Amino acid sequence: MSNTGEIARKTTLDKDLAKLSQIEEATSFLARGLVAPGLALFFLALVAVAVAVFTAGDPGAIAIVAAAAIGAYMALNIGANDVANNVAPAVGSRALTMGGALIMAAFFETAGALIAGGDVVDTISKGIIDPDSVAAPGVFVSAMMAALLASAVWVNLATAIGAPVSTTHSVVGGVMGAGIASAGFAAVNWPVMSGIAASWVISPFLGGIIAALFLAFVKSRIIYQDDKIAAARRWVPLLIGIMAGAFAAYLATKGLKKIVHLPGMQIAAIGVGAFLLAWGVSHVHVARQSASMENRNQSLRKLFGLPLVISAALLSFAHGANDVANAVGPLAAIVQTATHGELAAVVAIPFWVMLIGAVGISLGLLLFGPKLVRMVGEQITKLNPMRAFCVALSAALTVIVASWFGLPVSSTHIAVGAVFGVGFFREWYTANSPRRRAYLERKAVRLRNERKQSNGEPAGTTADMDDDEEEDALPSAAREEARRRKLVRRAHFSTIVAAWVVTVPSTALIAALIFHALNLLS
Repeated sequence: MSNTGEIARKTTLDKDLAKLSQIEEATSFLARGLVAPGLALFFLALVAVAVAVFTAGDPGAIAIVAAAAIGAYMALNIGANDVANNVAPAVGSRALTMGGALIMAAFFETAGALIAGGDVVDTISKGIIDPDSVAAPGVFVSAMMAALLASAVWVNLATAIGAPVSTTHSVVGGVMGAGIASAGFAAVNWPVMSGIAASWVISPFLGGIIAALFLAFVKSRIIYQDDKIAAARRWVPLLIGIMAGAFAAYLATKGLKKIVHLPGMQIAAIGVGAFLLAWGVSHVHVARQSASMENRNQSLRKLFGLPLVISAALLSFAHGANDVANAVGPLAAIVQTATHGELAAVVAIPFWVMLIGAVGISLGLLLFGPKLVRMVGEQITKLNPMRAFCVALSAALTVIVASWFGLPVSSTHIAVGAVFGVGFFREWYTANSPRRRAYLERKAVRLRNERKQSNGEPAGTTADMDDDEEEDALPSAAREEARRRKLVRRAHFSTIVAAWVVTVPSTALIAALIFHALNLLS
């Protein structure tokens, strides 16, 4: 009996220990999910404490500390949402790993913000609100704080639902809402707001059209040619040259304003020079790289890998230089007003303010960026290096074209619009292209002849094909399923477009509510 009782006790003990082990594993799993929010809160607290020490005894120190914490919160959200667009195509096409992309983007974002970030900023973002309508410095500080907090909250919500939104438009909406709450509708510069509203359509449309045109060129001139490698040697250097020229002009226009201000003709000359240099160098590089390549699409993907990585780095640098003001612009305005007790049309950005924005953006990307990177790079439509290259090239070219015409565009809308453009073009091209059908017919005849000659397995397999060709090699039912899965996901399309449409009114409403709450508390 004693042995039986002892065995029963051991069995019960084993069950209890197993339950404890499961509880421990569950606790560890939940704790991992709290690491990123915990580090983010620690960063906000660290910023608040450091700014409190730095501004101790200064006029308006309490407002500056609160604004610094809110600015750091905004920077985290910009990193989590906006920066994903720069590296998502490279990650989605497997040209970069997630970890490598995050580290690279964080480095170049920080470098762009600190080296080439704007040294001055308009206190009333882009002339949306008439400064004379907000005469009292205290009212202005409350309005800017409400605008900054509202835009940060909105970007945070958008990230939570997986919608890449424009942080510039979020700040614009926040400033508009706070301005209306503090000075009425007459304070808003409605022509400027109309231009910004137009960019909701212009930005993604231009990005999508340009990306689709480049993808059409790649498909017709390279992918669906019988001798792919010869075609690549002819055309890939040209595409790399266009990319180099576009990014040189993009950086000169958007990314290097703090270092040097160049007129339009010099920017064009820089772009042409970079195009010619890259075209010449890439001729040698592509010829050497393709010397031993097989005549298949897998080989072509390798030719686009390095340019895609470089484009992601340059986009991150330009984004850090250009968009860090979304986080620190209102903060710099609050610091200027709270310290000197007066409004200024344009203010200098202190280095410590720029540092908060740079570090916050990079930290937000590392902690929370993967969600949006996967959304843009993998879940909207399937990307390979050629398609991702077209997306990155479109992002740079569209900003340049829009700048020439003075159009207020969003880099987020451009990049995501380019991904949609690539996806929708694939749908159309797969169903309607005579060139593609003729190429596949020639390939089928060649494979049948090889099969007859060898009396065994065909020399070409689906490993030699790109995604679209693989679908044609499948049975009809499986082919339909494959095409259904690879189409642009309409659910993501609807969610993202809806988020874009409501960004400005939503942030405006949140900012107005926060402004009135601050007034009640003061």
